[in-house]
Amino acid sequence: MITNFWLFIRLFRESFLFAFEALRVNLLRTILSLLGITIGIFAIISIFTAIDALETKIRSDVASLGNNVIYIQKWPWVPEDGGDEYPWWKYMNRPLPAIKEMTEMQRKAETAEAFSYVATIGNQTIKSGSSSIENALVLCVSHQYNRIKTLDLKDGRYFTENESNSGKALALIGADVESGLFPKGDAVGKTVTIRGFKINIIGVVKKEGSSMVGNSSDNQIIVPVNFARNLVNLRSDNVDPYFMVKASPGISTVELRDDIRGDMRSIRKLKPREEDDFALNETSLLSNSLKDMFHVLTIVGWILGGLSILVGGFSIANIMFVSVRERTSIIGVQKSLGSKNYFILLQFLVEAVVLCIFGGMIGLFLVWLLAQAASAIADFDFALTFGNITMGLMISAAIGIISGIIPALRAAQMNPVDAIRAT
Repeated sequence: MITNFWLFIRLFRESFLFAFEALRVNLLRTILSLLGITIGIFAIISIFTAIDALETKIRSDVASLGNNVIYIQKWPWVPEDGGDEYPWWKYMNRPLPAIKEMTEMQRKAETAEAFSYVATIGNQTIKSGSSSIENALVLCVSHQYNRIKTLDLKDGRYFTENESNSGKALALIGADVESGLFPKGDAVGKTVTIRGFKINIIGVVKKEGSSMVGNSSDNQIIVPVNFARNLVNLRSDNVDPYFMVKASPGISTVELRDDIRGDMRSIRKLKPREEDDFALNETSLLSNSLKDMFHVLTIVGWILGGLSILVGGFSIANIMFVSVRERTSIIGVQKSLGSKNYFILLQFLVEAVVLCIFGGMIGLFLVWLLAQAASAIADFDFALTFGNITMGLMISAAIGIISGIIPALRAAQMNPVDAIRAT
């Protein structure tokens, strides 16, 4: 068995050298052949690299919402019946979550560690002296918000419980708000003006980067909800009020969900046969939807990339047929000197595979360059993963085998006398 193994290695080495010499001699044809497979691998791996980057970003942003947090809202994130249709007309008539409901639930719920009421005021103009920024988001929160959402402060501190409950005019600002209003980075202790109200800044949140689910603090100003009553009507659909509930240690979201559902139904005095008039949202709902979305994107990627690979495969097959025809007399000489059919077969098959792998490697290098450039320009981490590199090389090798097998078989089955006579 060891002898056969080394014989195979020797034959493969000789076949590789024959193939390499053939590719070197016909350099222009080799380059044109590489172009097809390079474009094909570049297209399909670029698509999957983009899909991977998008999936990683979205899943990371969804995870930042909290895997052990339930959002009690008027609107569900996905249809509650699990269907494709979103019956907004049914959800539209639901009452908005109220602060008094959260306060009552805090007394009832036994599986929750923290609660926070949240309302949002979008598209606000924030001023400080002669500077101003537009389209900022004012986040109105109750005191335990920082126990649910991690706020990594660059400067300053969070609200005290007394400050939150008394509704003092205090705020935490995001990194983009600070850079827009206070370029020197000395925001703590300064004031900003929102809707005519002066608010003291007591903290600055570190830059988090953009979020595809709108969960980044960078463009936010966080104020106590009891102060926000001066700015806006908290019982308005325009501020999308909701509250967040974090599970106690050792409590699963399933247990927390059941507990909260029973408490909310009790608080709203719903009868046993009445449907819930509230939505319990959690990250698992988005994760399940993401699986379906990325499954579709993967199929689309294979279709689009497969078309490019198909064109590259045809170009390789065409070049291999030309190569067999040009080297017909050489094949005849090799056979007359005792070369076996499998050696001729392996010689042309290796040539096709080497050609495709080399083209694939160039394509992967171009993808890597594109990923580096895209990562530098966009707020996304485009990375050429080991899995995509392996997939690119395997696809290249497979295309080489498929494209080269028929020309290689034709070369291996030639009659040596006829082959030598061929011109």
